[in-house]
Amino acid sequence: MKIVCIGRNYVAHIKELGNLVPEEPVIFMKPKTSLNVNPKQLHYPEFTNELHYEVELVLRICKNGKHIPENEAWQYVDQITVGVDFTARDVQNKLKEKGLPWEKAKAFDDAAIIGKWVSLEKKNFTEPIFFSLELNGQTVQKGDSSCMIFNFAKIIEDASKYFTLNIGDLIFTGTPSGVGECVSGDHIRGFLGKECLLDFVLK
Repeated sequence: MKIVCIGRNYVAHIKELGNLVPEEPVIFMKPKTSLNVNPKQLHYPEFTNELHYEVELVLRICKNGKHIPENEAWQYVDQITVGVDFTARDVQNKLKEKGLPWEKAKAFDDAAIIGKWVSLEKKNFTEPIFFSLELNGQTVQKGDSSCMIFNFAKIIEDASKYFTLNIGDLIFTGTPSGVGECVSGDHIRGFLGKECLLDFVLK
């Protein structure tokens, strides 16, 4: 199992971090050791002083595929959830200044948290999907899949040019604006529409 992540997929988030709007999907990877299957046991990493939350829609691949056409992409996904792509922002900024890869800031153990899975249908590839993140009872991020620069189908088409997608692989599809810092003791909840799929306290 691998985790494919899409960066810079919402214009407002790009602007808040001062980045350029990409012409094609920005892809990076997380190893399977990044996935935390029990978020109730999530601990603040010791190597950062600036841990940021980034809520995202997460797709689950249900069929092996390579060079998947955009119009067939819906056949390769069966479930969706919300997830948090944790970023050690201070570490990332130092790496970016040196022109180095981001793995230490994005792919560390427990950097990928996902909620409960729900079924995904073909129509969900074209209809808006709303999601959000609460921090200590306050909504800090709101997303709408129709605002993505690259939609689900385009992401799958592009990623599968470079990597064979296998059953069980996850795709984090990008975060909207509102990313920010979290600290030990914060209560984090992720919603798909009005349904809470992810609920944990950062220790």
